[in-house]
Amino acid sequence: MSYDRIVIIGKPGAGKTTLARQLVTSFQLKHVELDAIHWQPNWGIPDKADFRRWVSDALPANERWVTDGNYSVTRDIVWGRADLAIWLDFPLWLTLWRLFWRTLARWFWQKELWNGNRENLTDHLSFDKDKNLFLFAIGVHSRHREEYPAALKEYSSLKVLRFRHPKELDQWLATFTKT
Repeated sequence: MSYDRIVIIGKPGAGKTTLARQLVTSFQLKHVELDAIHWQPNWGIPDKADFRRWVSDALPANERWVTDGNYSVTRDIVWGRADLAIWLDFPLWLTLWRLFWRTLARWFWQKELWNGNRENLTDHLSFDKDKNLFLFAIGVHSRHREEYPAALKEYSSLKVLRFRHPKELDQWLATFTKT
């Protein structure tokens, strides 16, 4: 089966961007990372209208793409144009473990993320839920499980694949990599 427009959703550390990069190869799609559009230099955030316009421009309804991210402000654009949603609904402990190692590696190697931004351990170790990615991940875990099923039903043309463990995802991916 072929997919032309794929959105990958899930909490931080689930592997959304990693999966998107795999699907780029499997389906020859353009990759649009929503975080790269959202996070401006110095961790600036665009206003709602600009963000929605930039996302709309990056994800034309008549092109082939894969995108990853959970921005509810653009959900109608992204989910409305996608033909497949992949929900990485992995256990919280697993995503926190992945998030820990990913954050540590990005910080140690000073990897540029988006628009010159880099990981800041001071923020991630703070008790400010708006800066601490670990607290954010914990907070959205239950919220996604409550909100996503109903929200996804609103987009009846969207095929949804929900993976609760990486092994399930690996089995699905294997169907595209067999020769």
